[in-house]
Amino acid sequence: MASKKTQSVKKVAPKAKAPAKAKTKAAPKPKAAPVKVGPRHPKGRVAEAHGTKAALAHTVAQALAHGDQDAGAIEARLKTASNAQLLRLSRATQTLKQKYGDRDKLIATIGAASKQAKDKDYLAKLNSYSLPQLLDLAAAAQRAS
Repeated sequence: MASKKTQSVKKVAPKAKAPAKAKTKAAPKPKAAPVKVGPRHPKGRVAEAHGTKAALAHTVAQALAHGDQDAGAIEARLKTASNAQLLRLSRATQTLKQKYGDRDKLIATIGAASKQAKDKDYLAKLNSYSLPQLLDLAAAAQRAS
């Protein structure tokens, strides 16, 4: 019979471990000031920014009335509008005041951008558009040029 050859396995001594580091407590990070989060629902946003829906409707009606339109009639219609619509119109009037000043300057800007500033019929048609439509036209004209 043949004898089995056994392989000798060398035992390796374990490596010496580095001395354990003393654990130190990390300094706590200073907490940032909490960010003020406003209400998400349109009714809450109206109440926070303007107080009541009637007050918002009054301010938006004054800005939307042009020419021979009665601000009181517009205000009565806006009181029945949804809070989201009133907030959208409020943003539109703020954009109008900040960028263009008033409605006539906005119409003149659109006419100049579309190269139809002397076309009275075109400008009269623009005057019949709503404020958000005019702002959309102005943004499109600005992108085109």
